[in-house]
Amino acid sequence: MHRETILFLLVVMGNSLMTAALDPKPTEQANLSQRPVLQPKETVPVTGNYVLKDPAGMPCIKVSMGVEYIVIEKKKSSYFNLDPTTTKTTGLCDEKEAVLSLAFLGEGGNLDLTFEKEGNLTYVSKITVNLAPGKGIKIYRGVIEHEKLFPTAAGRSFKCYSQTEFHLSENLRVKIVPLQFQAFKLTNGKFGEEVECRADFIKKIIPIILGATVVGLFLIAVLSFLIIRDRRRHAGYDRI
Repeated sequence: MHRETILFLLVVMGNSLMTAALDPKPTEQANLSQRPVLQPKETVPVTGNYVLKDPAGMPCIKVSMGVEYIVIEKKKSSYFNLDPTTTKTTGLCDEKEAVLSLAFLGEGGNLDLTFEKEGNLTYVSKITVNLAPGKGIKIYRGVIEHEKLFPTAAGRSFKCYSQTEFHLSENLRVKIVPLQFQAFKLTNGKFGEEVECRADFIKKIIPIILGATVVGLFLIAVLSFLIIRDRRRHAGYDRI
């Protein structure tokens, strides 16, 4: 009986070790479950507020935005919205360069914005994106660099309610809406005077132009009517 008991315990222990070896560790399971899941339909992304501080504890980058990833495979689009509650903010703050890095939990990807300062001008010079949906078998990557995107004067913030879409690679696009950010110089951690994006300006000015055009056409029609009526009156007097 003693020998049988020992054999039984060895068998149980062996099965337990085999199960532990085959099953993913709890941390690995958590990472897989937190990775991005692509959706077939597009939805409005949640606006997140992200702040990066320098070594002295002062904010050097502040960003408010909603981010949507668009993956294109075989002419079919799939979507993933950045969740601010599961996003980690890291980066670096330098005198002339600052980088905001937003990483997804579960090593599912990241979004990096590189800001540069040139004299009194600040702008985004580089956007780097990685996305590893599901089990991360395929990773989508894209980058835009050597640019001067969203230029603003130091101490001012860039703001845009209209959507901004970036084509980072053949299979990956990123849509940002709405957007407001400022780098290098923030007063008490707050956004400075806003610089309106061109798209918002055009949306605002088009109704004014259309309204002025309608009023102008109406006035032309009234004047034309009055001129024609006046000529007819004069023509009638000549016949008499």
